[in-house]
Amino acid sequence: MPLEDPKKIRPGKRIEREEEEEEEALPLDMMDADDLQLMRDLGQRASFLTRDLSSSEPVHVKKRKHERVIDKYEKIPRTLQTAPEKELIHLLPIKDKSGIIPQTREKPVIDSKQDEEEEEELELEEEIVEDPIRELTLEEHLIERRKKLQEKKMHIAALASAILSDPESNIKKLKELRSMLMEQDPDVAVTVRKLVVISLLELFKDITPSYKIRPLTEAEKSTKICKETQKLREFEEGLVSQYKFYLENLEQMVKDWKQRKLKKSNVVSLKAYKGLAEVAVRSLCELLVALPHFNFHNNIIVLIVPLMNDVSKSVSEMCCEAVKKLFKQDKLGQASLGVIKVISGFVKGRNYEVRPEMLKTFLCLRIKEIEVKKDAEDINKPKKFMTFKEKRKTLSRMQRKWKKAEEKLERELLEAEASESTEKKLKVHTETLNIVFVTYFRILKKAQRSPLLPAVLEGLAKFAHLINVEFFDDLLVVLHNLIESGDLSYQESLHCVQTAFHILSGQGDVLNIDPMKFYTHLYKTLFKLHAGATNEGVEILLQCLDVMLTKRRKQVSQQRALAFIKRLCTLALHVLPNSSIGILATNRILMHTFPKTDLLLDNESQGSGVFLPELDEPEYCNAQNTALWELHALRRHYHPTVQSFAAHLIAGAPSEGSQALKPELSRRSAAELFQTYSMDAMTFNPPVQSSSSKKKSEVLQGDLFLNEDLNQLIKRHCGEVTTHLPLDFAKYLKTSLR
Repeated sequence: MPLEDPKKIRPGKRIEREEEEEEEALPLDMMDADDLQLMRDLGQRASFLTRDLSSSEPVHVKKRKHERVIDKYEKIPRTLQTAPEKELIHLLPIKDKSGIIPQTREKPVIDSKQDEEEEEELELEEEIVEDPIRELTLEEHLIERRKKLQEKKMHIAALASAILSDPESNIKKLKELRSMLMEQDPDVAVTVRKLVVISLLELFKDITPSYKIRPLTEAEKSTKICKETQKLREFEEGLVSQYKFYLENLEQMVKDWKQRKLKKSNVVSLKAYKGLAEVAVRSLCELLVALPHFNFHNNIIVLIVPLMNDVSKSVSEMCCEAVKKLFKQDKLGQASLGVIKVISGFVKGRNYEVRPEMLKTFLCLRIKEIEVKKDAEDINKPKKFMTFKEKRKTLSRMQRKWKKAEEKLERELLEAEASESTEKKLKVHTETLNIVFVTYFRILKKAQRSPLLPAVLEGLAKFAHLINVEFFDDLLVVLHNLIESGDLSYQESLHCVQTAFHILSGQGDVLNIDPMKFYTHLYKTLFKLHAGATNEGVEILLQCLDVMLTKRRKQVSQQRALAFIKRLCTLALHVLPNSSIGILATNRILMHTFPKTDLLLDNESQGSGVFLPELDEPEYCNAQNTALWELHALRRHYHPTVQSFAAHLIAGAPSEGSQALKPELSRRSAAELFQTYSMDAMTFNPPVQSSSSKKKSEVLQGDLFLNEDLNQLIKRHCGEVTTHLPLDFAKYLKTSLR
């Protein structure tokens, strides 16, 4: 390619030539008309305007085919660049009679060094003019933060009140309020986000309808509807979308806390993540309980269930309490079924290494036949129809005829609806129980040493009346093997006994099973309880005794009842007062249930043999040859209620007379008395009255407590003068060596 285009003439050269041409050119008024016309015609030709005048070639010369580029470049005359090229700025052209005249202007050349110097000078001037930013003190910073926070609170309150006043019209303000969850001011970001989360929670609880909003079909979207329906649809769509985004924001807060990764914005510190996450979890728990019928409830369940096993105790307890509350208030059972499915899968996925509190939530399930019937009555209240006399007084003959047909139809509809709802509820409850029992049996089979075992046994004891009779034999064998293994704690073994007798007291009555081994085990376990850490196990013991002795009175022998009463009185001596009260209340019930046990209040022996207190067989310990001497020790107990119970039992547990108990004690069960007089607050219940001590006239001090002879001996030894004798250890060492 040529280094330089010969057709492009430098601006400087062009200006010089134009000046020369102007000097040599003749004035137009001295030219002929023909010459002037020729010049004008040539001026309109492109070839004339673009021709290189320095070239000697004719205008229409043809290019040579084999002309070399370098030779052509060498023929161009050399020109020295005396001045720098100037850039031209093209302006709008001017049009006159002769044609279009282009207009240009030179672009001014600015020195870059001069520009940089000027910019630096301007920056220095701006720095000098601007005032330096004054650093705020801590007090001023707190005042500024308080002002900002107050403004944000007013804005949140204004948006929330507008949405509550007219939700359908102001549904778009939910988006504005939700956008405040992305607050970027580091001074108030954490507090504002917490306030917005709580505000949105209360708003959704208030404005959410009592039905689930489903998406519209294509046919429904294409049909024409009135303005009110359209407004309602827009409100429902906006509510569902904002509710979905709100749940996603809560989930993100929890994930940020779990991952502990700083955001790019770095507005919220790592320390504030836990506080935000706890507020988010509390909101999710509230929504789980308050809106079980609304959209995305299963998504909330999936978020809450893993948090029930969280390392943080506060988060775990919060989620477990929410699930318990949901189970207690769920009448239909659909929401409970969803939670049970997720918990069962989570426990299996973690290989049964979860918190026992997760399985203890199963105890709050409302799966009882009585409650099912009660719920059905609450839902389907019988409608009151008019009697024949009322119809005859108020209605005509034709009206009575129509009324009769109408009432008949309503009765049929009510019967159909009631049967359908009851069948649906029973189906849901059956499926829920199947999942619960599958979880329990898996743990009994695969994880017998798991800390979940007490919760499993407690759950089996609660739902034992709903277990199929076919599984009773295998279940009792498993429970007995667990007890005999010796790997269980006292509490777990008590749960095993309780479960076995709950099974036998329900549908298990039809089975011919002798539970003597469970009686023996409980009789052996009693002395493992004391006033220390095992005192809480007395509550389970009281429940076991009620099921084993009171409810099965026809299958219990007198020897067994005497042995248990004697050992329980001995146990009452070394437990806390609330446990003693519960045990003595159980003994009172047993004395009423088995009247012949009053022989324990007599010193005379009954029959042959000697009482063997160390024997672990209640049938063969000869309990009839002993007496309840422990009651006399309990009669001098520091707790007044224990004293009254001991005196009542010594008198033979009468129901009337001076030795009878007060109604508030006699009408309560043993477990209720155990809870009433609990000492969890580390105080006596009721408080023990302090005895008024008399002031002594003389107070003995120091050596007045000692004997006179001893005082004289002490004074004599203290008065002797000690003499310092030289000690020669080497002398004694030599003699010992010899």
